[in-house]
Amino acid sequence: MMRSLWTAASGMISQQTNVDTISNNLANINTTGYKKETAQFKSLLYQTIQNKSTDSTGGTKPVGAQTGLGVKNSAIVSQYTQGVLKQTDNDYDFAIEGNGFFMVQTGDGSVGYTRSGTFGLSMGPNGLTLATTEGYPVLDTSGSPIVFGIDKDPSLLTLDENGNFLYPQNGTVEPLGIQIGLVQFNNPAGLEKTSNSILTETASSGTARLESQDAALKKSTVKRGYLENSNVQAATEMVDLIVAQRAYEMNSKAINAADEMLQQANNLRR
Repeated sequence: MMRSLWTAASGMISQQTNVDTISNNLANINTTGYKKETAQFKSLLYQTIQNKSTDSTGGTKPVGAQTGLGVKNSAIVSQYTQGVLKQTDNDYDFAIEGNGFFMVQTGDGSVGYTRSGTFGLSMGPNGLTLATTEGYPVLDTSGSPIVFGIDKDPSLLTLDENGNFLYPQNGTVEPLGIQIGLVQFNNPAGLEKTSNSILTETASSGTARLESQDAALKKSTVKRGYLENSNVQAATEMVDLIVAQRAYEMNSKAINAADEMLQQANNLRR
């Protein structure tokens, strides 16, 4: 009975994490570029009660007797499926179609990655810098901040689907030689999440592979004037939340049942 108390308690703890994960998905349903997270579970150790079990006639059964000791969360995995693109008509909103990530320079000088393309222009000594809403510079294919010269009119800048910036010169629209840097990862689920929708590279994710230099990658496209919605489905999350709540409730009832059995056992001594 004591074993059942701890087994049910492990179920309650795991389902609480499940509810927390679902709640985080619902909280970020309108977050640009957010990817749905799923809590995964695995069983704990098993305790062998009998290596061999027999029936009433003494015959050996084909299986032994083991009892489980509960469950725990094994991982919380992000699902990097494509979100729906929403038109914003903002010239510096960008959405990625494909598996790519934008590169940004974080506050400590390291490189971060994001699917959120809510960008703007920041005035600097060398001209206008393409930056995130937090002021992090967006990087080009060479890993340098994207800076437009002081002589450039930002209203005349255009972008092709490969992320190349174009500008009218000599009566024609010509490339500026600036391309938004897009990277892919062998295992994007292994990226480490930080604040402001910024992801960082880990050993699990593998090193960043630059799309402009890796011919083996399927190239992503960049849509100007669009943002990528999260891939969270409210109806699915609500169903999952109900299932998690019911599982939590059943584990609670198992604890109550074990408690009543212990109480009856104690009453037998009176």
